[in-house]
Amino acid sequence: MKKLLLIASISFGAMVTAQEAKTDTVKAWSIQGQNTLMLNQAAFSNWVGGGANNVGWLAGVNYNLTYEKGKDLWENIIILGYGQNNTQGTGVRKTQDVINLSTNYGREFAKHWYISAGASLQTQFAPGYEDGNNPDAKKISNFFAPGYLNLGAGVTYRPDDNLTVTLRPANARWTFVLDKDLQTAGTYGLKNDGDSSLFQFGFLGTAMYKIKIMENINLTNTASVFSNYLDHPERLVLAYGAILNMKINKYISSNITLDLLYDHNQIRKTQLKQTLGVGFAYNIDNGKKRSDNKDNQNWLKK
Repeated sequence: MKKLLLIASISFGAMVTAQEAKTDTVKAWSIQGQNTLMLNQAAFSNWVGGGANNVGWLAGVNYNLTYEKGKDLWENIIILGYGQNNTQGTGVRKTQDVINLSTNYGREFAKHWYISAGASLQTQFAPGYEDGNNPDAKKISNFFAPGYLNLGAGVTYRPDDNLTVTLRPANARWTFVLDKDLQTAGTYGLKNDGDSSLFQFGFLGTAMYKIKIMENINLTNTASVFSNYLDHPERLVLAYGAILNMKINKYISSNITLDLLYDHNQIRKTQLKQTLGVGFAYNIDNGKKRSDNKDNQNWLKK
């Protein structure tokens, strides 16, 4: 299943690229995406300062597919990423592992405001281990262990392509733990040994804000908060992510990412992940945006 998802992500990027000429005719669709392959390597021989030979890679796709026509707004986000590093004396360890899919449909009822409903799914491709992903250490995560499915309705505020805020006062959240080795009471909030899922219902708020710092340097910020009405609503699940993309030329770019997470059901500490990579990137910016299509800008008409 994990291999199929990786193959599907690569195939998806190739398919969109091949269809680039055709999507120009679909005026309501805007497709923005980036396919990346980051590589790093270090070698040492008789180096007094010390060091271990290592080689690493990180591949990913990040797509935003938006449909805008009249009062309709439908946004879809696909984020897939996986990376590994092989260090002499240590072996192979993963450095990146993410599956993040979301969709949100809205119908405009006031200037910039939409009644909306949507879903999202988050999980990972491969197992994670307590001691820096050492397969000899205790396993703490796996594919769909955990996996999070959100389904809810509320309102979306989107004044332009750079800001989107969604508030869902009615949101169902399922936590899945499909690895039997991890199905113990307390793990990811499970109530009993042998449970494979946990249901929560509460409020979900998400936000995305893009900033153009200067030419070819862009910062994308995302944030979310979830409160479970059914049990300890004060225990908020908080997440923040930032991607700083520095485009060197058409095919080479540098990315810096930062992720912060606090989830009482995972670990009662703030989690942090940071990555830096330089490598190959192919960007797609295709199709009509609302800002380019005056016929779709009903919210500007007086």
